[in-house]
Amino acid sequence: MTYALGVDIGGTKIATVIIDQNGEIYKRSEVSSDPSDKEKMFEQVIKSIEMVLDDSKISISDIKGMGVGVPGKVDRENGIAVFQNNLPWRDFPIVSRLQDYFSFKNIVIDNDVYMAAFAEWKVSNTNKQDTFVYLTISTGISCAIIHQGSFMRGNGFAGEIGLFPVLAGASLNGIENLEKSASGPAIKKLAEQRFNNPDLTTSEFFSKYEDNDEVAKTLLNEVVGSLAHGIYSIICLLDPHRIVLGGGVVNKNPFLLELIKESLKQYLIPEQQHSLERLHISRLKGDSGIVGAALKGIE
Repeated sequence: MTYALGVDIGGTKIATVIIDQNGEIYKRSEVSSDPSDKEKMFEQVIKSIEMVLDDSKISISDIKGMGVGVPGKVDRENGIAVFQNNLPWRDFPIVSRLQDYFSFKNIVIDNDVYMAAFAEWKVSNTNKQDTFVYLTISTGISCAIIHQGSFMRGNGFAGEIGLFPVLAGASLNGIENLEKSASGPAIKKLAEQRFNNPDLTTSEFFSKYEDNDEVAKTLLNEVVGSLAHGIYSIICLLDPHRIVLGGGVVNKNPFLLELIKESLKQYLIPEQQHSLERLHISRLKGDSGIVGAALKGIE
């Protein structure tokens, strides 16, 4: 049996899995991040990997490779975490440091959204000639595009849909970038303001919506409207064969898919109606990033 390691590094936690050659998760570990210092952060990465190796009893010789998902900007060719907004790394040579510690030769890194997109693309059985988009709605909003089996990276910053200006009912001028109008932190901030409650959590806001609270319904309609506007820009630009929505906001509230589809209808012309059937929820949920990283390590 062949195995691979996948590591998903975030500002809050670091998760590591071992997957087998069929892509099934064999073992998992999770530790808290320590963004107070670059070396302390790296030590937590090591701790997460060692925990899953010790628990699995698998020999390192049976592990084909390791994939590492890192937020922000990465230099894939040289294995460097260039810039991460929520981590203490600047031009941190993570691949060489991991190779020195574990003696792995095959270690690959990529942006965490690209890792998640790769996993969702794999499990969707999308035709390799098709255009596939993965959109994450979480702490931030971003997307990754796979066209004919390869990522579209542009000049290195492709997929930053969170920066795209969209219609936003909560904004004073009616326009705001997508991340500031529909990400998890944005929803929390808007809900705090609407309910005049600085302690209101995002999950409590969604519970209010499901209880038919009128204030919550109005606010969520605005958030969904912003998401639909952003997704429509993707449809107009790429006309993808499949768009998968992931990230914590959607994974925890899957009913958002139908709300987004309903809002999208106001934009779609008849020739674009097929897009509604091409919009899906993540199959791997919170495991997409980490499974994608491991799959990259086993390629």
